[in-house]
Amino acid sequence: MVLFMPAGIIIAQQKTYQLNELVSAAKNNLPILREKQALVNGAKSIVTDTRHSFLPQLKLSDQINIGTDNSLAGSYLPIGITPSSSAGVRADNIYQPATGNIGALYGEYELVNFGLNSARLKNAEAYTNLQQADLDRQLYVIQSQIARTYFILLKAQYKLSADIQNVNRYDSIFKVIRALASSGIKAGSDSSLSKAELSKARIIRNQSLGDITQIKDQLSYLTAIPTTQLNIDSLTESFTGNRLPLLYFPPDSINNPLIDYYVKQTSVYQSNQAVISKSYLPKVILAASTWVRGSGIQYNDDYKSLSTGLGYQRFNYMAGLAVTYNLFNGLYKKDKLAINRFQLQASDFELQQQKLQLDLALKQAGNALRTNEENLAELPLQLQSATDTYRQKLAQYKAGIVSLIDLTNASFVLYRSQTDYIETMSDWWLAQLDKATSTGNLLQFIQTIK
Repeated sequence: MVLFMPAGIIIAQQKTYQLNELVSAAKNNLPILREKQALVNGAKSIVTDTRHSFLPQLKLSDQINIGTDNSLAGSYLPIGITPSSSAGVRADNIYQPATGNIGALYGEYELVNFGLNSARLKNAEAYTNLQQADLDRQLYVIQSQIARTYFILLKAQYKLSADIQNVNRYDSIFKVIRALASSGIKAGSDSSLSKAELSKARIIRNQSLGDITQIKDQLSYLTAIPTTQLNIDSLTESFTGNRLPLLYFPPDSINNPLIDYYVKQTSVYQSNQAVISKSYLPKVILAASTWVRGSGIQYNDDYKSLSTGLGYQRFNYMAGLAVTYNLFNGLYKKDKLAINRFQLQASDFELQQQKLQLDLALKQAGNALRTNEENLAELPLQLQSATDTYRQKLAQYKAGIVSLIDLTNASFVLYRSQTDYIETMSDWWLAQLDKATSTGNLLQFIQTIK
């Protein structure tokens, strides 16, 4: 059985695109993919930033001051913006200004934090993996959309070919009737009825042309290939003749981007749990400082010129170890872990839900394939019988044996047989696509479409 080639669609001189070429064209086109890639790059920068945060703090400061130096004995806490005065404890205030200069170099390093640095780095890397998985998932979804649009366009083009054949049949019928009516063999009403059927067939053809333009616009949006240049491979052999055998795609839960995203999301919460647990442990801090100082007031409360305090007169250094721990850290850690635990549970449920949806999609695709396989075994017989019937009715009408209604019914049955075959063949391909997509084998499937 030979069906037909998509009429008026493919021009030999123009390039025709295979499915894998359309998929490749989309990778650097859509802004959403560039957005996801930017987020991946940002996550990688977070990893670098996290590593750099482990470096010691080394701060250099210097200040020159001018003011009074009046103080009292006693201590106060360093809260707020109260400045400090050294010495100046005397019976009365002296309002003569004096200059002072102090420079300091201070360093601090978390010598021991019980694995917090490693946990933070793993958390940053887990977040990077999540962003990459999100990009892979989005790309996978777009590739699936392109493949689906490709098969829908292929179906529309073959339907247009059937529509054109339908128009040609009714045009031939109209010409036969007009000739018979002119010779007085047939009534003029047959001519009017056949003209109405011809007009209806042309309307259906015009609608198919509009559908093809809209589908091409969608494919152009996904691939950035201009609509006028989107001529796709018609898959003549495998679509209408010797179609590919049923492809076996074992479920790939490890490399399936539709699952991997949720796996990576769970990993982020798991790594975040380690960060929380280690963030509230004690820390051993190594600190050191050296500083120099000058003052316009001498040790015997003798005020010198303002320029005296601008230079450095004393030098000091200090180093030490400190252990810091907030006594309420246990409570804080408990609260943070509780929040993260529920987020982790939610992520696990998301993963389970996604797996259920993909299992359902796989079962539905399998059922659709079985149904379409059975129908495709019958449709060639239906199409051949409809073709033979139409030819017989046309010959019988010319001989005056049957009426115009019998002829138009035969033409309609032939058109419906053609569209049924196209619809079923398209459903077979889309079921194969759904099966490959749900099992994580989309790219392998696309590579077979040639």
